[in-house]
Amino acid sequence: MKTLIVLACLVLSVFAAEKYNSKYDNFDVETLISNDRLLKSYVNCFLEKGKCTAEGSDFKKTLPEAVETVCGKCTEKQKNNVKKVIKAIQHKFPAQWEELVKKNDPTGKHRVEFDKFIQS
Repeated sequence: MKTLIVLACLVLSVFAAEKYNSKYDNFDVETLISNDRLLKSYVNCFLEKGKCTAEGSDFKKTLPEAVETVCGKCTEKQKNNVKKVIKAIQHKFPAQWEELVKKNDPTGKHRVEFDKFIQS
């Protein structure tokens, strides 16, 4: 019985590790996308052209993998937040969006699938 409990805990920990940490699930995306100056500072952080907040640094570290896996490790809340933020960047800062794409997907290998994800 103890072995079964330990095995169940190990399986659950593996499945939990397949998703990104949920600590930013309640990040205030609406404030970010409605404040051009704040959004631009996050974009500059991602492009290594400006300072990063703690959250910005965490997001920047995750960004390449999120692009590569088309947000495969994102929770549903994170997927919705990513879509909102990227759509705002695409609309408000299209040139910087293209820089971000080139930085995080230099070969363009994931572009089509990621664009489909953003538009879904």
